[in-house]
Amino acid sequence: MKFDKFFLTKVNQVLIDVFVFTFAYFAAFFLKFEGIPDPINLKQLLILFPYIVGARLLSFVLFSIYSIAWRYISIIDVVSIGKACLPVTILLLFGRIFLPTDLPLCRLPLGVITLDFLFVLFGTLGVRMIRRLMTELSKREVFDNSRNIPLKKKTLLVGAGDAGNMTVKELIQRPDLAYEVVGFIDDDPKKISSAIQGVKVLGNTTQIPMIAKKLMIEEAIITMVNASSKEIRRIVEICKGAGLKTKIVPGLFEMLDNRVRISKIRDINIDDLLGRTVVSFKNHLSNVTQVYKDKRIMVTGAGGSIGSELCRQLASMKPKELILVDKDENSMYEIDTELKNVSRYYNLRPIIINLVDLERVEDIFNKNKPEIVFHAAAHKHVPLMEYNISEAVLNNVYGTRNTALQSHKHGVERFIFISTDKAINPTSVMGATKKIGEIIIQGIATNSATRFSCVRFGNVLGSRGSVVPLFQKQISQRGPITITHPDMKRYFMSISEAVQLIIQAGTIGRKGEIFVLDMGEPIRISDLAKDLIRLSGYAEDDLDIEYVGLRPGEKLFEEILIDEERAKATNFEKIFIAPPVENGRDDFQEKLEEIIEAARKGEDDRILQALREVGIGYTGDRQEA
Repeated sequence: MKFDKFFLTKVNQVLIDVFVFTFAYFAAFFLKFEGIPDPINLKQLLILFPYIVGARLLSFVLFSIYSIAWRYISIIDVVSIGKACLPVTILLLFGRIFLPTDLPLCRLPLGVITLDFLFVLFGTLGVRMIRRLMTELSKREVFDNSRNIPLKKKTLLVGAGDAGNMTVKELIQRPDLAYEVVGFIDDDPKKISSAIQGVKVLGNTTQIPMIAKKLMIEEAIITMVNASSKEIRRIVEICKGAGLKTKIVPGLFEMLDNRVRISKIRDINIDDLLGRTVVSFKNHLSNVTQVYKDKRIMVTGAGGSIGSELCRQLASMKPKELILVDKDENSMYEIDTELKNVSRYYNLRPIIINLVDLERVEDIFNKNKPEIVFHAAAHKHVPLMEYNISEAVLNNVYGTRNTALQSHKHGVERFIFISTDKAINPTSVMGATKKIGEIIIQGIATNSATRFSCVRFGNVLGSRGSVVPLFQKQISQRGPITITHPDMKRYFMSISEAVQLIIQAGTIGRKGEIFVLDMGEPIRISDLAKDLIRLSGYAEDDLDIEYVGLRPGEKLFEEILIDEERAKATNFEKIFIAPPVENGRDDFQEKLEEIIEAARKGEDDRILQALREVGIGYTGDRQEA
């Protein structure tokens, strides 16, 4: 039944086009000669008519014009139809110019050829545009409650760029969502009073309250994928003051396929207000993708917050195989299931292993032959590692060395080590182990064909065990919210954008460079807590905030990631190369072996003493004043 309907639709489309071709051909002659042509041209008209119409129909078939759905005709489709109209016209022009004059029947007048082309082009486009217009008008029909369909919410789109254009287009095509886009808001004065998809740009962001009141707007959607967290915060405050519920389109990485999915338009969250660091990735997407496409890629720590997001984004780049490595069975099960069921990516090889086991690590490299390795496996919680010093060293130092050495030994193309801002002037055991990891990577990279690189960034919003989930849990329990110190500040970024940085850095690393991201200004933890309270629907005074003091190993302020005097820029916006890790000790390798041996024996005091002596700037202070 569906096939019969489809076939009938295509037959109707062909018949309509044949009518347009016929009308265009006859109209061209009658207009050229201002009525019925003279006998010679009339004979020419009648003899060539079936050949020209047949040739145009064949051209449309060869250019796949009948695979285009009329109701969704786009600019790309218009270009395709234009191309399909050209071959017959070019043949007619060729005959007119190059055929001898004693073949008058094949030499159409130039005026007829020109008019015929224009009538065919605008006629075939016209009938398709009429079909689309009818579809759009039917979708824009105003419904009311008497028909059990909700009234449309009057909505403003903040941002009249590409994302705004895609958003309004999809909202028009989805009347079931009950959005009525009343207008755009944009701070570019050149866009004011212009129209996109028939929707006018009404004013700038400062005019939102006035426009909302005048037009009775209920909701605003921020359609600015390159907006900073500061800009989003400003717009949210304006919309809140105007009594508007505010939503936002997906972030930059989610927009790379050039399509806004309405299902992804969501409420504002803490990532948008604090962690939406914009990285210019889209212009480099094809180059970045080519590095990872059709490669066997191993991700250690694949079940963690960073590792799992790495797997999601790498899966979209169509690698030959993803080798998932983690020592936690439950985390591995979750990411393996997600990639298979949600992302529909099946070229997976989940491996449960502790990277401290050198024989097993070597066996995995022998059997799986990875071409690219992302080393995200690490113990990351600062206070916990102060009480589990040996485990921190075994996992973060020995496990890293095992993985890096096997990558070098087996000729891995690229190795990307995930580091942290806590490795800068480390005051914690965790920071010290990551600093040693950087030194290990840079040491191996010196004499290796493998392209090694390190990626260093600040705190990641929403990662497991981080401050945001803790605050959210405390808010759900109605407080109190516990903060270590009223002046504590941290750099923040979202998980997806942190992973973008890692993926980009992996394409340009050579000899163990440390890549860092310009994360802007640090955020006061108390401000983050207050933002979360407001986003949860409470007033700041509704919940108590308690200051409990710094924990072991914590800093009051993190070190700046970008040393403006010494850092070097890269081809990627906001990504810089930090100066090489300095280690002046000639006996570093001896000290490293001592630290690993002490960790195997569980001699924590001996580890702390060796960390102070190894030349990485670690003093063993548990907190800063």
